[in-house]
Amino acid sequence: MPLTISNNSAVASASYYLGKNQQALQLSIKKLASGKKIIQPNADPGTLSVAMKLRAATTRLVGAKNNVQNGISFLEVQDGMLETAGRIVGRMAELKGMATQDPMKSSQDVESYDNEFQDLQVQLYQISQQTFNGASMFAASTTKTGGYDAVFKGSEQLDHTISIFTSSNGSSGTKISLHKSTLLSALTINNNTLASAAYDASGNAAAVAANAAHTVAFASEDTTTVLGLGQVSMGVLEQALSNVAYLRAQNGGGMSRLTFSADSLSIQETNIRAALGRIEDVDIAEESANLAKYSILTQAAAAMVAQANTTNDVALMLLR
Repeated sequence: MPLTISNNSAVASASYYLGKNQQALQLSIKKLASGKKIIQPNADPGTLSVAMKLRAATTRLVGAKNNVQNGISFLEVQDGMLETAGRIVGRMAELKGMATQDPMKSSQDVESYDNEFQDLQVQLYQISQQTFNGASMFAASTTKTGGYDAVFKGSEQLDHTISIFTSSNGSSGTKISLHKSTLLSALTINNNTLASAAYDASGNAAAVAANAAHTVAFASEDTTTVLGLGQVSMGVLEQALSNVAYLRAQNGGGMSRLTFSADSLSIQETNIRAALGRIEDVDIAEESANLAKYSILTQAAAAMVAQANTTNDVALMLLR
């Protein structure tokens, strides 16, 4: 092999491998520093596209899960108010019994019971007007802007419907529709539901007709429209309590649906994050081995470049 100095192929080859090893070493350092398998988009465009879509889906799932959790919070607050309303109606029934069935109560005692009975009606109305972060807790009409009065267990269930989206597809995906409780309507009892109890001993149907036209409302905006203890029957109070119990059961059903949906969203998020990790996360053990390998190769290539440069010294020795 001839000895030349114009073109040193050994130096060129060693320099080439030095550059390649240095580039691979830098890439390995970037992967370990970032924890990502894909550092540059040109490394694997297809995988990068999949990773971006999965990351976006995860973000949307987190948003949907937050909406579901907010819905659960809304129902929990509403249930607490319904529970309070149920206790108030129960207390009103207790007052009715104490005022009419206890022979030891004086007229002044009965009047005290009647005052509390009336105050509780105002409190029930105030509960029906409560809001949650500015949103009304209960529906009084068929639409948010008014419309017809909401009817308890009526055919129109449009009373301030809350739609909660429960997938990463947003409005085009699955949703859960919740209807705010119609507390005011539930506390308004029409006596025709209790008409069978209105017959007198002779079976007088006229008493039934008069009773059926009478509506009893246990929630009043002020004390001028409240009912006294003598204006209501125990059966009507029991029906009001039954209606509130129905609303609580309806609320619990919605809460159960949202809880299952929240669990499903959490599982989906976990699985998608696991898939995303398999796609874009770097294998630390493998990349650490690559770091050691390219570090050694870089040092070896640099040493070979220096070694290849010493061949020129041989040519100088011959020229002396």
